[in-house]
Amino acid sequence: MTTVRSLCVYCGSSSRVAPHHFEAASRLGAILAQRRIRLIFGGGHVGLMGLMADAALAGGGEVIGVIPDFIEDLEVAHPDVTELVVVDSMHARKQKMFELADAFAVLPGGLGTLDETLEIITWKQLNIHDKPIVLVDVEGYWAPLRGLIDKLVDEGFAGPDALNFFTVVTRVEDVLPALARAPELAIEPEPSHI
Repeated sequence: MTTVRSLCVYCGSSSRVAPHHFEAASRLGAILAQRRIRLIFGGGHVGLMGLMADAALAGGGEVIGVIPDFIEDLEVAHPDVTELVVVDSMHARKQKMFELADAFAVLPGGLGTLDETLEIITWKQLNIHDKPIVLVDVEGYWAPLRGLIDKLVDEGFAGPDALNFFTVVTRVEDVLPALARAPELAIEPEPSHI
């Protein structure tokens, strides 16, 4: 069983999306506050990111945003978070979010969310971490990604265990139960090249 005190949530910053995506983000933020799980997110006040942070804050939750300075300079940083960590690059943002989190959840999002998702899954494949990852497949949003990973396996570009690096749920209410069921995995040491 994995104990989660801090959950990093990757999600979109667009406000031009269907209402069910906004509802999922708000609901997840509220659930995290209710369960007293710290939210780690990208630090923005727009789109799903902003709504999720607002819901967590409204519920009395702790919210830590991690944002690159050039995005903060565009005045999209969330002004009310518990703590705003300003870093110097997108790479530093991803590293800091990783360091602060016990686990990861992925809501729908755009290219940035896809980048974050693939990197955290790849790091798990490379045994850089053993933290659980849950994709929230709202209205089938992540089905194409799962299909692509199936294709990678079929074509020999990924091992048959590639789909085991993350769990998929269809509702935000299932995120925390899925994380609780995730086994604590031991990281195998890198083979010696001597």
